[in-house]
Amino acid sequence: MPRGRWRCPRWINAMPPSPMFRPMGMPTVNIVTLRVEELEAIRLVDLEGLEQEEAAKRMGVSRKTLWTDLKSARKKVAYALVNGYAIEIRGGSYLMVRR
Repeated sequence: MPRGRWRCPRWINAMPPSPMFRPMGMPTVNIVTLRVEELEAIRLVDLEGLEQEEAAKRMGVSRKTLWTDLKSARKKVAYALVNGYAIEIRGGSYLMVRR
């Protein structure tokens, strides 16, 4: 039985166009896994420039939940960039927004 509280699904706009990024010329041995909803949090706040309140509404979660996903995503991306790790985007708890 899993421990802790279950993760409520987050709304995402689209799946990433590529499931993995890696440094050129490096073998794909060391991988950091970024959940799909973490990427969506980065996209909304850092790329689209939304305030956390608006980004949280779009994802259907609280501001604290968005902040937790955003903080985790930024740390993973920074770790991968500094250490030359590949970034794999997969998994998580999300639902696609209907268009």
